[in-house]
Amino acid sequence: MTVAIAANDLGAALEEKLPGSVLKAEGDTLCITPESLLDVMTYLKDTPGQEYDYFNYVTAVDFYDHFELVYRLTSTVHNTTVGVKAQLPGRENLSIASVTPLWLGADFQEREIYDLFGISFEGHYNLRRIFLWEGYDGHPLRKDFNR
Repeated sequence: MTVAIAANDLGAALEEKLPGSVLKAEGDTLCITPESLLDVMTYLKDTPGQEYDYFNYVTAVDFYDHFELVYRLTSTVHNTTVGVKAQLPGRENLSIASVTPLWLGADFQEREIYDLFGISFEGHYNLRRIFLWEGYDGHPLRKDFNR
């Protein structure tokens, strides 16, 4: 069985390596600044002792005044799992780094979030709509979407 790590210890190690990147560490989840996402994910994937080599998922949550991206990673080497959250303030021109350079498995999920929530992923090699057609007006999973 995969074990959820204690985020406090991991958050302290991350803060030492990437100061200012961790906003909060609770349970098995790290809340990080959106600007530090790619650096944090690279640390989690490539650092000996971490080696989060399996990308489980990314999803988005709409909270009216901000969006939150929720990631889940697993280390098959250490049999551990960790959650990572990043908040994007506001509702317009939302953007965050793509993790597809680290885990190609994020491709479909980032495109889905782009299509249905309107969040752009910087550095994604093929960011385009995946369910709806180009030119479709709006993003149907937003709480303010009206049709």
